[in-house]
Amino acid sequence: MKQWKDEQVIKVVTGLRRCGKSTLLQMYRDELLASGVSAEQIVFINFEDIEFEELLDYKELYCYICDRLTTDKMNYVFLDEIQLVPEFQKAVDSLQLKKNVDIYITGSNAYLLSGELATLLSGRYVEINMLPLSFAEYCRIKEIGEKETLFAEYMKYGSLPYIASLKDTSEQADIYLEGIYNTIIVKDIELRQQRKEKDPNKRRVTDITLLKNISKFLASSIGSPISVKSITNYIASNVKPVSQNTVSDYVLALVEPYLFYPIERYDVIGKNLLKQNCKYYISDLGIRRYLLPRSGYDLGFSLENLICLELLRRGYSVNIGKVGAAEVDFVARKGEEIEYYQVTASMIDEQTFNREFAPLKAISDNYPKTILTLDRLTLGNYDGIIVKNAIDWFIE
Repeated sequence: MKQWKDEQVIKVVTGLRRCGKSTLLQMYRDELLASGVSAEQIVFINFEDIEFEELLDYKELYCYICDRLTTDKMNYVFLDEIQLVPEFQKAVDSLQLKKNVDIYITGSNAYLLSGELATLLSGRYVEINMLPLSFAEYCRIKEIGEKETLFAEYMKYGSLPYIASLKDTSEQADIYLEGIYNTIIVKDIELRQQRKEKDPNKRRVTDITLLKNISKFLASSIGSPISVKSITNYIASNVKPVSQNTVSDYVLALVEPYLFYPIERYDVIGKNLLKQNCKYYISDLGIRRYLLPRSGYDLGFSLENLICLELLRRGYSVNIGKVGAAEVDFVARKGEEIEYYQVTASMIDEQTFNREFAPLKAISDNYPKTILTLDRLTLGNYDGIIVKNAIDWFIE
């Protein structure tokens, strides 16, 4: 956010509900005040606060902000959960035309940056996608404890800031996570119903039970390639008949609020994206644990999920790598640089050791190749392929 300060672009902070977007805005506001910006130069509105209910009309919002702008200094406008304001983009676009207004908005739904807003503000906004806490941040909040013990907590209870702040985690965490999950599901349906009234091409998402069943299927399938057809077949066999178009729309309803991140497959040899069978990773393992009955513990897939999120958090674009018939867990790009990652809970078994190395050895380029594991016995450099402990990698 500091990089884009005073630039003539709208700063759009997106991410899962309760991942810390509002706190981020408050911290940045406090930093502006500490740096000499006066309180009169700052307008801060949280649309979830009933105090600002009358500003849910975009014209009222625009007039309210204009009345509070200083004429001879830069003004900093913070609009939290802006998607609650119908047609908010008209107010934001008009404010952005003013040379002395620096705008920061947050939203918990990717629809914020689709359709009319993207068209209206094309080239005039930058998205800052925010994820829940990294493990390094989680450790700083907890302050004390062995990192292996803290990592076990992080995997079990998740990475939402409020969860990390709890002293007695288990019972409170489940209640809190249930509330967040249900809010995401209900709010998304509510917003889609509102959009349906204005866009007849948008299909309604009205079946909460179906939406929850699909979310459970995606949560149980992290690390596995999934197609709309495979989801449809599962729902038809276990719940009720449903069309692929409906399933596709409901999957989008779970991706839009940043509950799941779809990761496409990439042909490393052919250098092209493969549109079929992407993988879905959940934004918080605590929500996943809440969703799924505990029949076993898939440590490897949970670790893979966390590493995918951490690569996104560090600013990489991420794909699943296809190398012939084999697969590399992650191809991570940042600019012109590429890194390859394999993930496994343990490398001690010889068969696992050979299986994880094979796809990386098949890649002929010289970009960095890393295997991340929770064991500490196999660490080292094997002909240029680095085996690292995953917990150490998280807190680098």
